[in-house]
Amino acid sequence: MAEQDQDNFRDSIGTLNKDGKRAWVFPKKPDGKWYEYRKYVSYVLLTFFLAAPFIKIGGNQFLMFNVLERRFNIFGFPFWPQDFHLFVIMMIIGVVFIILFTVAFGRLFCGWICPQTIFLEMVFRRIEYWIDGDRGKQIRLQKMPWNKEKIKKRVLKWTIFFIISFIIANVFLAYLIGSDQLLRYISDGPTKHFSTLISLLIFTGVFYFIFAWFREQVCIIACPYGRLQGVLLDNKSIVVAYDHKRGEKEEGRAKFKKNEDRPSTGKGDCIDCFACVHVCPTGIDIRNGTQLECVNCTACIDACDHMMEAVNLPKGLIRYASEDNIEKKEKFKFTPRLKGYTAVLGILIAVLIGMLFLRNDVEARILRLPGQLYEHKGDNIISNVYTFKLVNKTVDDIENIHFELLSHKGTIKLVSHDDFTIAGQGLAEGTLFVEVDARALSGDKDRLEIGIYSGDDLIETTTAAFLGPRSYK
Repeated sequence: MAEQDQDNFRDSIGTLNKDGKRAWVFPKKPDGKWYEYRKYVSYVLLTFFLAAPFIKIGGNQFLMFNVLERRFNIFGFPFWPQDFHLFVIMMIIGVVFIILFTVAFGRLFCGWICPQTIFLEMVFRRIEYWIDGDRGKQIRLQKMPWNKEKIKKRVLKWTIFFIISFIIANVFLAYLIGSDQLLRYISDGPTKHFSTLISLLIFTGVFYFIFAWFREQVCIIACPYGRLQGVLLDNKSIVVAYDHKRGEKEEGRAKFKKNEDRPSTGKGDCIDCFACVHVCPTGIDIRNGTQLECVNCTACIDACDHMMEAVNLPKGLIRYASEDNIEKKEKFKFTPRLKGYTAVLGILIAVLIGMLFLRNDVEARILRLPGQLYEHKGDNIISNVYTFKLVNKTVDDIENIHFELLSHKGTIKLVSHDDFTIAGQGLAEGTLFVEVDARALSGDKDRLEIGIYSGDDLIETTTAAFLGPRSYK
C-alpha cells in the first residue's frame, strides 16, 4: 500500500489540485552553471529566430514556409510544389533525428532548443521576475486583493506580454508570406491590408494566450513529444535524473541537521529541502523519477548543486545520467538500437543529397491537349498539339527559352511567340505544336524526348506521348 501511495503522482498531472482546478506553477528563478549555458544558447536561437526571415542567400529568403502558395525556402534553397517529395524526405529526416536524439539524450530538445521553452523561460518569465518578483512574491501577489499595486503590476506585465506577442506574430508572418511582402504591408499601412491585420491580431492572441496563460500546459498536455519519450526512452538514455541510490541510502531522505555526521546515520544525501521542486517550471518532483512533464531544463540540477554545496555534500545528486549509470555505474554506450537509427538517418540524408544534386533549376511539364487527336499534314507530316508549363526555381531570369526534339526528327512550333523568358521564381505556360515525319514513327503512340534550351545550353529534358496513324507502324 505504501508503494502505491508513492506512485500517486502518476495518477494526475502536477498542475491540477485535488478539486481538479488549475494549480498555477510559480517556479523560483533558476541560478547556476546550467542556467547560464541555457541563456547563451537561448540568446543565439532567439537572434536566429528573429533574423532568419530577413536574411537572403542568392536572393532567396533563408527560411520561408509559405503554405498557401506551397513554396518553401530551407537554408536559402527554394522548394516548389514540384519538389514536395524533397520536402517530405526532409521532414522524415527531422523525425528520425528527433527519435535518435531522444533515445540517446531524452527530452533535451525541449529544455534547450524548443521555441516554446525559450520564449517562456528566457523572455516572458524573466520579465515576470522583473515585475512581480521571485516565487514568494508572485504567490503573495496572486493571493493579494486587486489593489493599486496589483493592478499596476498586472497592467504593466500584460501590456509588455502583448507587445512581445505582437512582435513574435509579425516575425511568424514573415516566415509564412515572406519578409519582403510583410515589410510592404507595413509600409502600405493597415488600412490597405485589413485582412492581414486581422490575421496578425489572431496570431498575437494565440501567442499571448500561450505565454501569458497556457504556459507549461503546452509541454504537459498539448505537446505529444512528452508521451513519445515514454516509448523511446530506455534505461540507457541520458536524462535529468535523481540519484536515488545516493539520495535515499538505507534510511531514506531527511532534513539536514547542523554538525551531524550524516554518512554514519545511514541517511541519504537528499536533505528534503524541496529546492528542486520549487524551481521546476512544470511543477514536478524529479525525485519521483522520469516523468513526461520533465523537459530536461536542468533547473533542478542547479538548485540541488547549490544546496549540496551549502551543506558540504558532493554535487551531482541530480545530474544528467541514465538509469543504468545510477543503478550499475555503467557509462553511456552506443547501443545497437542507436546504431540502427543512425544507419537509417545516414541513408535518408544520402538520398536527400543525391536528389538535391539531381534537382534542376527548371521544372518542365509538357502534356498533350486533352481531347485532341493528331493532325495529318502534307508530305507525311503528323502534328500533335501540347500545353507546356515551365517553372523557374531560381531568382534570376532565364532568357531565350526554346524547345527542340531530341528523340525524333521534327520541328516544334510555339503558338503566339518564339523564344521567350521565364522570370525569376516565375512560371511560363503556353501551347506548342510538334510535327514529325510519319516515317520516323515506330507505332501509333511514340514517346518523344524534348529538350528545353536557354540559348545553346540544355537546361532540362522531358518526355511526352505522340499519337500517329496505325498505318505507319
